[in-house]
Amino acid sequence: MSDDESLNYPLFRDCLSATILQPVPAPEPKRRRRAKAGRTSPIPAPAPDPDRDAEELADFIDYLADGIFQNLPQDLQELDYRSWRESEELQAQYSLPLTPDSLSKLDLPSSICETLITYNLIAPDPTQPSHLPPTPEAFLLPILTGYLTPLIEPPPATPSTRTDACELCERSWIPLSYHHLIPRFVHDKAVKRGWHRKEDLQNVAWLCGACHRFVHRFKNHEDLARHYYTVELLLEEEEVRKFAEWVGKLRWKGGKTRSRRY
Repeated sequence: MSDDESLNYPLFRDCLSATILQPVPAPEPKRRRRAKAGRTSPIPAPAPDPDRDAEELADFIDYLADGIFQNLPQDLQELDYRSWRESEELQAQYSLPLTPDSLSKLDLPSSICETLITYNLIAPDPTQPSHLPPTPEAFLLPILTGYLTPLIEPPPATPSTRTDACELCERSWIPLSYHHLIPRFVHDKAVKRGWHRKEDLQNVAWLCGACHRFVHRFKNHEDLARHYYTVELLLEEEEVRKFAEWVGKLRWKGGKTRSRRY
């Protein structure tokens, strides 16, 4: 799917990639017996190739995003702030937080559902305990939440700060959304306790979906407000730099895509 077909598709694809890039519990390593001693030792894994892994992952995300996005209801594919504000039906169906009932209109093809199972993205049997989402709808909940959030929120108060590239991974061909450097959930506390001035509360960084989600997994709201309230402070942490360097290797075969202007 090209960016001429839908301005929202690159945003959806990035939200999908942000979910797929989240770490999942690693399976137990396979073991083999030593012939003489009778002890076990792990089977060594092949050395990773970060560039090849990133290219293959980008191809897989492209395939999955295209297959899912084309099967979303048309009003979701074309959603923007104006259509959301003017449609009571959209607001009733897709108000946040989303629930499985919110996604009752989705009708994914069996090939996509089989792919999610094959690549260990959903549980093969929803009736059995698993760390994986039990159904395609459960898998899509965080993805569609990330997709809807920037589309239905009013524009930020400081649009002049917008950058052309993600301020962490520096990808310029990926959709961007604004991250409040001082999270809104702790604005009152930040001012009351003297951590920040009121005029600093609207400071934002423009991040891709993957980096945005990573930042909120990296530290809680209070820690972000107290210790990581600038891009420079975030990038002082090795964990942040390593993630940004790795995710920056992802390339979409479609080339550059237009970022949504809020």
